[in-house]
Amino acid sequence: MLWERETEVALVRTALRGADEGRPALLLLTGPLGIGRTALLQHLPELVAGEDVRVLRANAAPMEADFAFGVVRQLFDSLLAGAPEAARERWLRDRSCFARLVFADETAPAADGRLADPSEAVLHGLRTLLANVSADSRLLVLVDDLQWADTPSLRWLGYLAKRLHGLRAVVVCTVRDGDARAEHPLVREIVEAAGQVLRPGPLSLDAVGEVVCDQFGEPGDGEFVRACHEISAGNPVLLGSVLPAMAVTGSRPTADQAGAVRALRPAKLRDRLASCLRTQPLPVRNLAAAIAVFEEQDDPELIARLAGLDSIGYAAALRSLRALGLLAARREPRFVHRVVCDAVESFLTMAERETLHDTAAALLYGRGRPAEEVAAQLMSLTVSRHPWSMAVLRTAADTALRRGAPDSAARYLRRALLDSAAQSEERARLLIDLATAERAFDRAACERHISQAVPLLTTAWEKAAAVLRISPTLLGLAPSPVVELLRQVADDLGAPDALGGTAREMALRLEARLRHCGHEDPAELNAAVGRLRAMGDEPPLDSGAERELAAVLLNAAILTNRLSAASAARLANRILEREPATSARVHSVLPLVVLALSAADSVQGIDSWLCLEQRTHRQSVTVADALIHVEQAMVLLARGRPAEARDRAERAAQLAAADWHEIGTIATVVRVAVALELRDPALSEQILLDIRGHRRESLAVAAMMQTLTAAVDAQSGRLAGALEGFLASGRRLEAVGWRNPALFAWRPWAISLHHRLGDARAALALAEEEHARAEEWGAPATLGRALRLKAALHSGSEGVILLRQAVGVLRGSADELELARALTQLGNRLGGVPEAGELLREADALALGCGAPWLSEKSRDGRSTAPAQQAAKLTRSELRVTAFVSRGLTNQEIADELGVSSRAIEKHLTNSYRKLGVSGRRELVEALADQGSAEMR
Repeated sequence: MLWERETEVALVRTALRGADEGRPALLLLTGPLGIGRTALLQHLPELVAGEDVRVLRANAAPMEADFAFGVVRQLFDSLLAGAPEAARERWLRDRSCFARLVFADETAPAADGRLADPSEAVLHGLRTLLANVSADSRLLVLVDDLQWADTPSLRWLGYLAKRLHGLRAVVVCTVRDGDARAEHPLVREIVEAAGQVLRPGPLSLDAVGEVVCDQFGEPGDGEFVRACHEISAGNPVLLGSVLPAMAVTGSRPTADQAGAVRALRPAKLRDRLASCLRTQPLPVRNLAAAIAVFEEQDDPELIARLAGLDSIGYAAALRSLRALGLLAARREPRFVHRVVCDAVESFLTMAERETLHDTAAALLYGRGRPAEEVAAQLMSLTVSRHPWSMAVLRTAADTALRRGAPDSAARYLRRALLDSAAQSEERARLLIDLATAERAFDRAACERHISQAVPLLTTAWEKAAAVLRISPTLLGLAPSPVVELLRQVADDLGAPDALGGTAREMALRLEARLRHCGHEDPAELNAAVGRLRAMGDEPPLDSGAERELAAVLLNAAILTNRLSAASAARLANRILEREPATSARVHSVLPLVVLALSAADSVQGIDSWLCLEQRTHRQSVTVADALIHVEQAMVLLARGRPAEARDRAERAAQLAAADWHEIGTIATVVRVAVALELRDPALSEQILLDIRGHRRESLAVAAMMQTLTAAVDAQSGRLAGALEGFLASGRRLEAVGWRNPALFAWRPWAISLHHRLGDARAALALAEEEHARAEEWGAPATLGRALRLKAALHSGSEGVILLRQAVGVLRGSADELELARALTQLGNRLGGVPEAGELLREADALALGCGAPWLSEKSRDGRSTAPAQQAAKLTRSELRVTAFVSRGLTNQEIADELGVSSRAIEKHLTNSYRKLGVSGRRELVEALADQGSAEMR
């Protein structure tokens, strides 16, 4: 189907009518590559379908340019072969018989007793043959790609162009703009003789929309159509290559596919463009190759020098490429589409490409262009012989790292390694730089390259500096080879106390890393706490190395609950006061300080520090960005704003999603904490799905995931299994000495489940243990929560006293959501007294400010009061029966467990339904779940 070619078709119709009236015509179809000349030519026979018009067709081709009269044979062979013998004899009578020389090896007959000039006779004979045929019916003569016609055929077509008078014929030829062969004198002779030149234009946006609809069978989205128009510039062939490539993948013409359209580089179109370029003169091919090599450059002088052209040759070759339609409309020498570059590269040999890129690198280096521009050319070389290439690649890597592109930096450095000596300090430095880039996205490669570099270094100081480029595993265990490497280098360097200056700094950093590697070992944790205490009340923090060591020792003390929250917060704040707010700390242990402050309920002063760090760090989509989001999420959780924390944690997870590196692990732990706080089953299931297949060797991650799985079980009514999951997670943490209740909140869930399953004694024992640990730690949020949990297990005045204590403690906490919970629980316990209303209104305001509307609703309408009060009215036997119901047992199974009749079970259940205001087992389970959540959250 043709689009927007009505004008050209109408002109050919007019010419055909004129031919019938004795006015022959020669029409020329011209334009750049892919504009649709051939498609239009192939459509013309449809104009005369059913009419008394003979159509003669010929397609010229470069491979047949040496075949004499090849185009003429195409025009006449099918006509003569298909005509009756009498018609052929009539057409070939008289002088037209000389045309036989074209179709068979015959000797031209004599004329008037003399031998006529064969060339002239043949040309005239072919014209006579055409005249004889046109006497029977009109003719439509179509010749495609005239510029590739053989010379004898061109000579005859030129002869005919001047002698059309008397023929009932319309001749239509196509010529491609920009083709050097189009400048052949015989071609120009025919072009100049044309009565009309038809130049089809590019398709409009509306026409592209119609093409899209025809291809996909549905209208395309406006953005999709604009993308198609943009990348094709209205060129039908380019458009016709892109759309089928999209359709074959099952894509639809929607807005979200616009980017995919712009990125497409169809192989068929590449091959067609390559075929066209191969036929161009050497200067045009050289210029196309230079533009492809200097893909991002628009300096004409550079491009001309690479192509080996002077200013005149450059201008002529540029005109040819522009006429071919291969260049963008703007003045700079840029290809219209990236697929043109692919076409150029496809006809270059490997040696030609290497030579071009090598020359391009030298030209750019000689002009003092930025290192990354020069490095982009060096990347295409197998070996570079330039003495400056390695220095350029290292400089380019430094630039890429500064702009937040470690993957690009790593590519430059891998290329530089190809030119380095196998056993040299220079290679070691390259390996260290490569590892520095890789630690942001490929931890294993970073560790491998540092391990390769260390044996090539000569001094202990250099080895220490190298191994410290490996980022520490904040929440997981470092691989054994890394730990061994750290220990070996630390032993070579010596103890910190025996060193001074930079060597002492290195030794302290190594000690920090080694001590942190043992954070899942009870003995190592105890040793770290002992080291911290030996430093006194005010450990030295003047240097970055001292601050790193203090952060690690502080983390050990917090994990084991061997330091009070107040002391931990004081030390953590001292570290932050002295630590610059830069993104470089992402590759150190200093992020542990933010974790310490969050656990200690002391986040008042950290916001400004994090904001300063974010302003200092201007790069995007990096590990440093992800860390900032994680830390902000931890602070928001500590402030009781889980919904906001979720947004930050999700953003961090997205930034770290490409690689399961350390920040991704931390982001997962924070997302789990958010899901547990929100009690959101959908979020929990998504997190479990996201981490499936990733490594889970970290105790922190494993414990959190076990807790989250148990929470999902609890929310699904699988209470017994959920309880076992929480207890197993707790046992795992206790076994390594991680005893801090602020970090891993598994007991609140286990207390709630014990209570819901009717085991009040176990619930109370766990609540007492939680309270004792919280008092040891002393953070207001943790202690207030422990008091509230105990209060939920005590009725009457004792429960109210505990809740008042919880509210008093939590008023000194940054966690406003935990305060809102305690206020709600206390207000509900007090009932209808005026104080209760005030407490519930305060809880309502806090809950709304924290983004917890579910808690706000409970404090406003008192709906959480009813289940708690009604559940309190259940007898001990009724509580035991409802606990078995929650576990999914039938009446008979419960009767067997308790050794009573099923009728007795039915009686207990009937009383429970009445007291709780429910109508059946399902509503009973839901009411008990709501009651447990209201009291325990």
